[in-house]
Amino acid sequence: MKRVSLLGGLQIALTSLLAIVALTATLRAEPAQRIVSVGGSVTEIVYALGQEHRLVARDTTSNHPEAVTALPDVGYIRRLSPEGLLSVDPDMILAEEGAGPPEALELLSESQIPVVTIPTGFDRAAVLAKIEAVASVLDVPEEGAALAARVGAEIDRAAARELSRKKVLFVLSMQGGRIMAGGQNTAAEGIISLSGAENAAQGFEGYKLLTDEAVLTAAPDVILVMNSRGDRHLSDEALLSHPGLAATPAGQTGAILRMDGMLLLGFSVRTGQAVTELANGLERVGS
Repeated sequence: MKRVSLLGGLQIALTSLLAIVALTATLRAEPAQRIVSVGGSVTEIVYALGQEHRLVARDTTSNHPEAVTALPDVGYIRRLSPEGLLSVDPDMILAEEGAGPPEALELLSESQIPVVTIPTGFDRAAVLAKIEAVASVLDVPEEGAALAARVGAEIDRAAARELSRKKVLFVLSMQGGRIMAGGQNTAAEGIISLSGAENAAQGFEGYKLLTDEAVLTAAPDVILVMNSRGDRHLSDEALLSHPGLAATPAGQTGAILRMDGMLLLGFSVRTGQAVTELANGLERVGS
């Protein structure tokens, strides 16, 4: 009985809070000035457009530029809570596609707080479309057009290099002794392709656990991983002791390349830099 009463009290409190926020939202006439940015790529674009003064909070994946980490953290992009978002009194949620859970964002929409979703994608066109979409929402289309032109030129210069088609296996994690790799239609494949290399993981979409035989068949020249800490860190020793990886060309030469995850997979304003750093790294470790 006490548990039911507690849950009922929480629901009443949340309903009351939503009602207050909804009333406040109807009284606001000016463009959104208290924005929560959800998704590291979106946050980078907001800063690049010079609109960071309108941010009041960010999600955990928003860690660049470093100044953004001073803002309140409302949680991981796919595990958001209405309470956490409402606690900063936003007048807009600007979210990268895939943010959620959906019911949390639906609850915010019902409170009359606009939830704007920015489409994602893993190529040059997707980056420019993302920049222009954020600029349109923030009502700075001219700044958006200029930024898109600059970023597009940077990607073009980075991707114009003549490089050998090395086979690259992006390893997201290891689970139970098996490799979680990036297949087709992933950010990993997108950035590998832009760098002039070839995704070694073929025949599946998304991220998937591979058998040792599948790893051997992939035969990568280079193993690509994200810089990470704690439980997510993949040491060289752990990678090279994996029976499948150890027998590949990359495993035999110890060709492991590490990059910052948000830079590598963000597909945002730093994508030209990411392509350049990846291409340079592949030349270095794969030679």
